[in-house]
Amino acid sequence: MVYLFFVTIIWSFSFSLIGVYLSGTVDSWFAVVARILLAFLVFIPFLRFRIFTSKQKMLLMSVGASQLGIMYIFYYHAFNYISVPELLLFTIFTPIYITLLYDILQRHPIRWRYLLIAILAVIGTAIIRYDHISTNFTIGFLLIQGANIAFAIGQVGYKRIIELYHLPQHYSFAWVYMGAAIISMICWLIFGNVHMLPTTPIQWLIIIWLGVVASGLCYFLWNYGATKVDSGTLAIMNNMVIPVGILLNVVIWHQQIEWGRFIIGSAIIILSLVIHQKWLMRF
Repeated sequence: MVYLFFVTIIWSFSFSLIGVYLSGTVDSWFAVVARILLAFLVFIPFLRFRIFTSKQKMLLMSVGASQLGIMYIFYYHAFNYISVPELLLFTIFTPIYITLLYDILQRHPIRWRYLLIAILAVIGTAIIRYDHISTNFTIGFLLIQGANIAFAIGQVGYKRIIELYHLPQHYSFAWVYMGAAIISMICWLIFGNVHMLPTTPIQWLIIIWLGVVASGLCYFLWNYGATKVDSGTLAIMNNMVIPVGILLNVVIWHQQIEWGRFIIGSAIIILSLVIHQKWLMRF
């Protein structure tokens, strides 16, 4: 679980960096393709053709296309309709999608205990993050749910592929990034605006950071960590980024928060993780 906690801290910076420095000034399609191509470059040295079957390559590329390519397309465009707090609020349903998808892929009945714990994590996050919702919330909500589902499909799909085939993960993830790079390149070539490229050094630095570290390193560590825990823990950890992100915003960007709601909501999320680890995993 240490990998998931480490990545949670790194990802907690991403929401504000994108919302403050990139949204509305840098073309969303370019931001997506640049981030994914940089991540792919990090893993090109690990690209291997002979140790994977054609089916395994296609499965891994499909995971990347969903978890990084399609997810980012929905995610970046949501910033055009909703604020960062609203975006954080709308991401809270990801644990439920993960729990349901994992049970479906394993072809066994839904584990209601896992689902209830995921819902408990969602409740805790909603307490923290619920705020005034703007008039564009419907479009933003639908975009973020598309991102949540694509992200959940990628996580669960990768976890199941590794469980079934026992593939070397550093080599596998090169194919994951290739799938993401292909779909993001196609979208940028069709829909991209070449007149909205980054214009300041800080915008370029943020894109490089997001591509090399937040994507290139952290998506590998997150998916690697996902293969080391059960689906319930993975579901809960998807919402841990929200309280951590809020704390970082308070420290770095001096954001004002309601500490009572933050403490209660964070306690519920942590409680859901403790209950799952100490009780539900014994059954």
